[in-house]
Amino acid sequence: MPCAMHAAATYARVGLETGIAAASPHTLIEMLFDGAIVAVNRAREALAAGDVAAKGLAVSRAIEIVEQGLRASLDRAAGGDLAAQLDSLYEYISARLLVGSAQGRPEAFAEVAHLLGELREAWHGIAPRPAAPSLRLAAGA
Repeated sequence: MPCAMHAAATYARVGLETGIAAASPHTLIEMLFDGAIVAVNRAREALAAGDVAAKGLAVSRAIEIVEQGLRASLDRAAGGDLAAQLDSLYEYISARLLVGSAQGRPEAFAEVAHLLGELREAWHGIAPRPAAPSLRLAAGA
């Protein structure tokens, strides 16, 4: 059975790596939001279960995604005020994750999950849409 679990984990990892390689930059940011939300929810679950180690790992993962993924991907030069505001918000999110972890505050994790969900939804809403295929009439038709 361990061999089957290893094969399933390998299959999932390859699928994720393939998805990342084929993803657009916009989709990659959505994936970062999804990963951060999953990590925050794992931290919430671990806190509720009293699993300090799992909580610490999940919080570390969430902070890593926010700082090294979302925050690092901001184009401060082109993004102007919006990039500066997002930078501040990502800094706040990381701070709230630390407070939630250090002080055992589930409401901090809930707030972060809500903020990340709102940001993900907004980001998804501005996704580039593929152009509608044009129909060209055959000459003489």
